[in-house]
Amino acid sequence: MQVKGVVGVDDVKISLQRFGWPDYLVFACMLISCLLIGIYFGFVKKKPKKGTEEADNYLVGGRKMSIVPIAMSLIATYISGISLLGTPTEIYIYGTQYMYILIGVLLMGIIMTYIYLPVFHDLKLTSTYEYLETRFDRRVRLLGSVMFIMGTMCWLPIVIYVPALAFNQVTGINVHLITPLVCIVCIFYTCVGGLKAVVWTDVVQTVMMFGAIILVMVKGTRDIGGVNVLWKRAMDSGRIESPDFTLDPRTRNTFYSVVIGGLVYWLKSNAVSQNMIQRYLSLPTLSAARKALWFFIVGVFILVTFCCYCGLLIYATYHECDPLTTKLAKAKDQLLPLLVMDILGDFPGLPGLFVAGVFSAALSSLSTGLNSMSAVFLEDFFRVFSKEPLSQRKTAYIMRGVVVVLGAICVCLVFVVEKLGAVLQLSMSLGSITNGPLLGIFTMGVMVPWVEGTGAIVGAVTGLITMAWICFNAQAAIANGELTFPTKPVATNGCTYTFVPGKPLSMLAINVTELDFSTTLAEEEEGFSIFHISYLWYVLLGCLITISVSLAMSYLIGPNKPYQLNQKLLAPFVRSLIQRGAKQTDSAQRMGHSNDFILSNVDHFKTEATDLKTS
Repeated sequence: MQVKGVVGVDDVKISLQRFGWPDYLVFACMLISCLLIGIYFGFVKKKPKKGTEEADNYLVGGRKMSIVPIAMSLIATYISGISLLGTPTEIYIYGTQYMYILIGVLLMGIIMTYIYLPVFHDLKLTSTYEYLETRFDRRVRLLGSVMFIMGTMCWLPIVIYVPALAFNQVTGINVHLITPLVCIVCIFYTCVGGLKAVVWTDVVQTVMMFGAIILVMVKGTRDIGGVNVLWKRAMDSGRIESPDFTLDPRTRNTFYSVVIGGLVYWLKSNAVSQNMIQRYLSLPTLSAARKALWFFIVGVFILVTFCCYCGLLIYATYHECDPLTTKLAKAKDQLLPLLVMDILGDFPGLPGLFVAGVFSAALSSLSTGLNSMSAVFLEDFFRVFSKEPLSQRKTAYIMRGVVVVLGAICVCLVFVVEKLGAVLQLSMSLGSITNGPLLGIFTMGVMVPWVEGTGAIVGAVTGLITMAWICFNAQAAIANGELTFPTKPVATNGCTYTFVPGKPLSMLAINVTELDFSTTLAEEEEGFSIFHISYLWYVLLGCLITISVSLAMSYLIGPNKPYQLNQKLLAPFVRSLIQRGAKQTDSAQRMGHSNDFILSNVDHFKTEATDLKTS
């Protein structure tokens, strides 16, 4: 990065904050478009419904949505600002090993297509946790709902905080000033427009996300001299990585942790999460839901690849002057916004388009989370405990009230999130506290017919407590410096500004990597510790603990008899195995009856033969 004539890093920051009125205009247009979509579906196209029809229309779009907008909504929902900013940061700091998670995404699509999606779609659910009551009992349903709400409330503040970081980097406006404004817009259109408003704002936001990322890729690559330059600089720094087949679970990213751990993480996030399943259930047929799933996977492949490319582009641009060392970027996840202002700052409106794209991703995830929690509160708490059917007015008040109250709480929790570190690992780590046990419960439901209700509760609570213990201790270890991870090399020998007040650049070590970034894992010296395993294993670990304890407890109490369960509650291949086993049992029983008949008649014939011989 070349900033001539600038002495201090603070002056550099001011020079990079070139967010002008065209950028604010582009950003405002994005927010206004979201408001107008909410108003259209909330007031203009609103059709009066009664009773449960009101909830069905608000929460799942009347189950008559189209494939393409739902697929785009799925992309926008999952690829939040966390991915748009966190993934490039991951690649810049740790290298491309994380990219192999796309193999896990592909495997997730195959498993979800044939195991999870047919069960949920055929049952015509509104809340996925209705399934748990039908499969187990009401206690499991309520436990699952509570864990979903806990996990979502941990995730949404991170989703809000991420774009606020980007806005702060390019404008200098405080995070806590922009956050409430944007959240009010999101809460409004989610509240009045329901799922249809959420989906169609997602369509607009998906287009903006792709547009923003492509713009940065094209302009940034051109500025550094082309793809060949980017590739050479990335290779020289060791950021382009072949699969790491290390078996040590403490290694942050390996091929196994990224593919297997990533597969399980995506299964929870896409195959059994209310946030995503609610969209699949809004489609009229299972075939349409499967098509939407694969459109979603293709879109995710493209967008994650673009984000990884941007991580390499950040390094290629700042390969001689690391902005984290110089504090030009105050936080790791401000690297991409910094790059945007550096390469697009002279083009009025383009930085605004990028920031609007990042905020679009965040708004999509926030609106989805709020709409999904509205469905869970209505179906799993108010309807379950209401002594009489809810009227149309009460239903409307409950759904919209939940959106407003939980949205306000998420805004307040942003103050907590900003103290906790890099967003990609943070979101995956904290979410794993509930994600592992939840995936375990649903997996047992569709694939392990022997598990009964009490066993499922004991297993889920055990998994929840264990993962909370592991995750919080791991975060504490990171915070106090006990747990650190090796990073890729950076340099500051090409900086053209002084980044330590009062000290010229010559007084600093040229190889900053040796000072600040080259670290070794503390656990290699101290021996194995469960707190030091890679965050990518968390969901799998929580899932396995839940299933193991549940199975053991169910066999102690008395397991279910698979053939006595409603077969629609089980995955198609499990149904086939049960039916095959039932046929074999019937054949064996019939064979047993035939043998008994033959044996009894043999005795009879022997008696007759003896009598004849005597005669």
